[in-house]
Amino acid sequence: MFNQQLITNIMNKSELIDAIAADAGITKAAAKSALESFLGNVGSTLKKGGRVSLVGFGSWSVSKRAARDGRNPQTGKTIKIAAKNVVKFKAGAELDGAVN
Repeated sequence: MFNQQLITNIMNKSELIDAIAADAGITKAAAKSALESFLGNVGSTLKKGGRVSLVGFGSWSVSKRAARDGRNPQTGKTIKIAAKNVVKFKAGAELDGAVN
């Protein structure tokens, strides 16, 4: 069963937009535009193989995951899992300290 407290502590995109607008004293439309710009720029930088670093908050990077053999849990048969790029996030010192 799901932990109800965990579910209620999840912030979705619209709640984040509301919080940004309230904290910055801007409209929700401006906050949404800023958040979408941020997410788009992070995504395009990572897609080009770059890295995004916000000092104190953390950094995003792309890592290559090699092809490997896996196992279908229902049948037990061996399957091939293709190689792919994965996004990694490493928390900065301030963020790490804020949650610990």
